[in-house]
Amino acid sequence: MESDVTHLEKMLKLWAWFEANKKQVKLGAIIVAVLAVVISIFVWQRSEKERKAGEALSDVFVPLAMAAPNARVSGVDGYQKVALAYPNHEAGAQAMLLAATGLFGDGKFKEALAEFDAFARQHPESALIGQTLLGRAACFDALNQTNEAATAYKTLIDQHPTEPMIPQAKFALARLYEAQGKLEQARNYYEEVGNNRYSSIGSEAGIRLEELLQKHPELVPSTPSLNPAAKSAPTALVPAPKPTAAPANAPTPAPKVVNVTNAATAPAKK
Repeated sequence: MESDVTHLEKMLKLWAWFEANKKQVKLGAIIVAVLAVVISIFVWQRSEKERKAGEALSDVFVPLAMAAPNARVSGVDGYQKVALAYPNHEAGAQAMLLAATGLFGDGKFKEALAEFDAFARQHPESALIGQTLLGRAACFDALNQTNEAATAYKTLIDQHPTEPMIPQAKFALARLYEAQGKLEQARNYYEEVGNNRYSSIGSEAGIRLEELLQKHPELVPSTPSLNPAAKSAPTALVPAPKPTAAPANAPTPAPKVVNVTNAATAPAKK
């Protein structure tokens, strides 16, 4: 009963405050309602713009994907228009990366490098950053800027070790190291990539590793010996004689008992 009275008192106090602050309550409700409408409009506009950005990207991508395999159409202009129109949307970021890839395919390596660099600056947290860094390194590689390419591949490998394109980066870096005479580093990367022989790049890495070891047998790891003196004086292993089994009915020899007292008092034999 007492709890009911307390509850009733609280309700009466709340109602009294409500009556005294009607204007403030109404104003607060209006503000909350307006904010809800603004937020909903913003979300709708953003989703609507995302939809339009996706449609614009599809309008460029789908016809290229449906074109004949030998058609030399990269769609760079279309992708760049989408990227410029929707710079802060995922579809715009994808369009920028596709434009960079198209420039690379057209042999315009410097332009492609500039596009990859722009993507890395504008979208450093993108899920596509690994592909971007690989494309950037490939541009240096295609321009015969081997030192820059090696640095770019190594940066990708060290900073993004879980990216799915890491085997491609390691294989490319191993090839560069081999050309630069850094044979041990090349061997190590060939071995890492070649561990997966079921992939095409793993098989190719295994072939390159075998060719490298044939040219440079000093790179073949030697098996360490357990006995350091074995190289100078090898010891022939002689099999130990097999123990002869005793007959089943042979008596067990009794242990020899020594009389300690007699042994101590007996005169020594001359």
